Amino acid sequence: MSEVGPIIVLAGGLSHERDVSLRSGRRVAQALRDRGHSVIESDVTAGLAELLAGTPGAVVFPVLHGGDGEDGSLRTVLDLFGVPYVGSTGPASQRAFDKSICTPLLDVAKPAQVALPNSVFRELGARALVDALAGRLGLPLMVKPSRSGSALGCTKVTVPEALPSAMVAAYAYGETAVVEEFVAGVEVAVTVVDTGDGPRALPAVEIRPRSGVYDYTARYTAGETRFLCPAELDDDVAAACASLALTVHERLGLRDLSRTDIIVGADGPVFIETNVSPGMTETSLVPLAVEAGGDDFGELCAALVRQASERGPSAVRG
Repeated sequence: MSEVGPIIVLAGGLSHERDVSLRSGRRVAQALRDRGHSVIESDVTAGLAELLAGTPGAVVFPVLHGGDGEDGSLRTVLDLFGVPYVGSTGPASQRAFDKSICTPLLDVAKPAQVALPNSVFRELGARALVDALAGRLGLPLMVKPSRSGSALGCTKVTVPEALPSAMVAAYAYGETAVVEEFVAGVEVAVTVVDTGDGPRALPAVEIRPRSGVYDYTARYTAGETRFLCPAELDDDVAAACASLALTVHERLGLRDLSRTDIIVGADGPVFIETNVSPGMTETSLVPLAVEAGGDDFGELCAALVRQASERGPSAVRG
């Protein structure tokens, strides 16, 4: 018998990552059911408040990606309703989700970055900005939305003439785009979990997309990317990646679960971004890391739920 109340797995939402979220939610829900838990799967709809109010003792496991699912707003609502949930608080999620906020906050190895709102880009014009950006950051560049995931709207720019269209692609997913120096190297992801004994880093997952670019198709199409876990890194480099992920988790005030994306460049690991609600699909990185670390995915999900139940609702601070 489960020692916690009903678990509401929230998935779907209205972001561009809705389909991925639904797949993640189904996997988490089934893993929890397999361990005897009572699970309710729910989308984010007008009926959510009624569901929360009508399910006493519930614990929420949010598996929403992008937008309201990761920017902290939904978690703030859960705090208002006094419902415990798995994962980081609203303010911590907001810090992590917005790349134009997160990257400047961290005192770690990271790419130089410039954040540009769409309004500024329109008013100043592409021609005035292209030379300035290329001159300051060099080429190639990475252009991405400040508030999006799954590599949606991300473009590698190798020549100045391609920068305007890359900016337009990023603005399709949000008001602000970030332009970063491109970091060449081995791409890895490090999952951090904390089930009550303090945060620990799971083995790094090395990412080798067939196309050479880890875009949306490479992320969520079976066979398009080869994942190596543990990553083929020297022990000291793997330890440095784990240390970087733990530093990011702690300095941003995250809890329970996070995944940090890293490029191992010529001078060592470089922070790229972090995720408070990483994918849980059959091609996602967290389940791979969990298995490689000797843990059971379903038991980890259950342990996170137990911890959230024991912790209770987060305080709402004014």
